[in-house]
Amino acid sequence: MSQRRFASLERAERIWAIPAIHGEAERLARVHDQIWPDLAPGDRVVYLGNLIGGGLDRQGHGATAICATLDELLDFRRAVIAMPGAFACHVVYLRGSQEVMWQQLLQLQFTPDPVAALNWMAPRGVRATLEAYGGDVDAGLRAARAGTVALTRWTGQVRRAMQAHHGHSELLGRLHNAAETGPGGALFVHTGLSPDRPLDRQGDLFWWHGGGFSRLTGGYGDYARVVRGYDPGGGTPTDETHKLSLDIGCGRGGPLQAACLDRYGHVLGTVEG
Repeated sequence: MSQRRFASLERAERIWAIPAIHGEAERLARVHDQIWPDLAPGDRVVYLGNLIGGGLDRQGHGATAICATLDELLDFRRAVIAMPGAFACHVVYLRGSQEVMWQQLLQLQFTPDPVAALNWMAPRGVRATLEAYGGDVDAGLRAARAGTVALTRWTGQVRRAMQAHHGHSELLGRLHNAAETGPGGALFVHTGLSPDRPLDRQGDLFWWHGGGFSRLTGGYGDYARVVRGYDPGGGTPTDETHKLSLDIGCGRGGPLQAACLDRYGHVLGTVEG
């Protein structure tokens, strides 16, 4: 596996898997508070994408605190890797659809049709992240219509606003496509994958192909179980022999539920925030 794109959890005793957060900082903090007393040497912590981005609560309002979420992630990472015997690689962040769209927004001037792209991304979670850094969708659309120079200036302003928050750019720059515990173990993904393609040819299917997860009727490749962190259908948990879906709707009116797993993806316990 490419160490740049895929994270190895091969020597993990247990894996704490945290599904899509969608900027729900308070829920994340409550989950961290429950994990911390039970965290042991040999454990790993894996965040399964969609750290940022805005879902909606049941009243239709944005339910996000993007900057506070990233600050909480950074604080917890520092605490974990300060434990005896721990290393930076013991905390893993997967790339989710929200992180993919955010990166696309920061490079919007290179998009063939930036107005259409921004109009598509904004209601799918990007608006909340943009507003968290003081940005505005309407200003972005005006810049996109004004041309490449104006749009480059606008994306530069957004990027600098994010860089003003210590560690945010670095965290979002160390994302992996997937993580795994080795042959016969568990494979961790954001939303899905194609059962018919090898791992190194999944590409963006990891964050856009939720339908492939539903087609898994047996183990994938050398892995006994696939664990995912985001259900694009709204958050319906799945716990079957060959697959586990942890999303129960955080950022869309539901709680954040993390699971403690063994290397085979079997659930040892859960915590909820």
